[in-house]
Amino acid sequence: MIVVDKREKNSLVVAELLERNAKIEMKQLEVGDYVIGDIGIERKTAKDFITSMVNKRLLRQLEELKQYPKQLLLIENFDEIYCMNFNENAIRGMLLSILFDFGIPVIFTRNAEDTASFLILLDKKQQKKPREISFKAKKRALSIAEQQQFILEGFPGVGPTIAKELLLRFKTIKNVVNASVAELTKIKKLGKKKAEIIKNLVEKPYDEKTESVS
Repeated sequence: MIVVDKREKNSLVVAELLERNAKIEMKQLEVGDYVIGDIGIERKTAKDFITSMVNKRLLRQLEELKQYPKQLLLIENFDEIYCMNFNENAIRGMLLSILFDFGIPVIFTRNAEDTASFLILLDKKQQKKPREISFKAKKRALSIAEQQQFILEGFPGVGPTIAKELLLRFKTIKNVVNASVAELTKIKKLGKKKAEIIKNLVEKPYDEKTESVS
C-alpha cells in the first residue's frame, strides 16, 4: 500500500501510479508526501528542491520527516538542477548535509514515471515484511527563539550560525534591523557586503518591480 498525501493528487506521479494499477490510499499527511510501511517519503522536483533550500523550508521538512522510523528524500528531474543558475557548491553542501547531518538517504529520479517506479518497487519490498503504518508524524511548532532565527535566515547570506549570533548580540529582531552597518559587521562571518544588503532590504521602500538582490 502506498499512502499518498492529498496535496499530491494532481501530480504526474499519482497519475502514473494509477495507470499502473498500484494500490494507493489518499490521506491527509501532516509530514511527507508518501508513506510506505514505516518509511516517510518527501518528494521534490529540482525546482522545488532549490526553492525550499532558499526559503529554508527544506531543513524543517527534513527535521519533521525524522519522526518516521525510516525516511527517504526523492529528488525528481535532478539532471535539471545544475541548469538553474544556482550556486553548485550550495547544492552539493545541502546534499551532504541531508546525508550526514540528517542521515536521510536521497534518491534521484529522471521524471515522474521513474519516481512511480521507485515507489512501486519499494512497496513490493515492504510487502515482504509487512509492518504497521504509523501516521503520528506531526508538524512541529517552532519555539519563539526558532521563529526569530527563521526570520533572520530569510536575509541573503544569513544561515543558522549568523542568525543565532545576531540574536545573541542584539537580543531582538528589532535591534538587528535598527543596527548600523558598522554594528552589524562586528558579527563574525557577516561582513560589510552582507550587512549592507540587510540594511538595504530593511530600509528600501517596497517596489514589486525591484530587481532581485545578488
